[in-house]
Amino acid sequence: MNSVIIFLIVTGLILFLATTVGLLRFPDFYSRMHAAGKGDTLSSLLMLGGLALYEFHEINVATLLVGAKILLIAVFIFMASPTATHAITDAGYESGVKPWQKEKTASEDEG
Repeated sequence: MNSVIIFLIVTGLILFLATTVGLLRFPDFYSRMHAAGKGDTLSSLLMLGGLALYEFHEINVATLLVGAKILLIAVFIFMASPTATHAITDAGYESGVKPWQKEKTASEDEG
């Protein structure tokens, strides 16, 4: 059981790191929002799942309540994060943020 908990938490941390790299490396607003929305949601769910499993390790009323609260937080993040990402991206589109396009080189123009 502990190995599953460690796997979930470490995987969540690695995905948070990958999200950060995506935010720094992607060329435009829309790509960065995609990385932030997908990465944060999945990594948060993995880490909260690991924490919930850790709380369910001992079965008593207190740990069941804490585990249930963690799972409710995970459900809220699962619903709210994509909605917020979409709203922010839509606001960027409405305000005129242009998507990034690869510049054509001279050899591509000839061919």
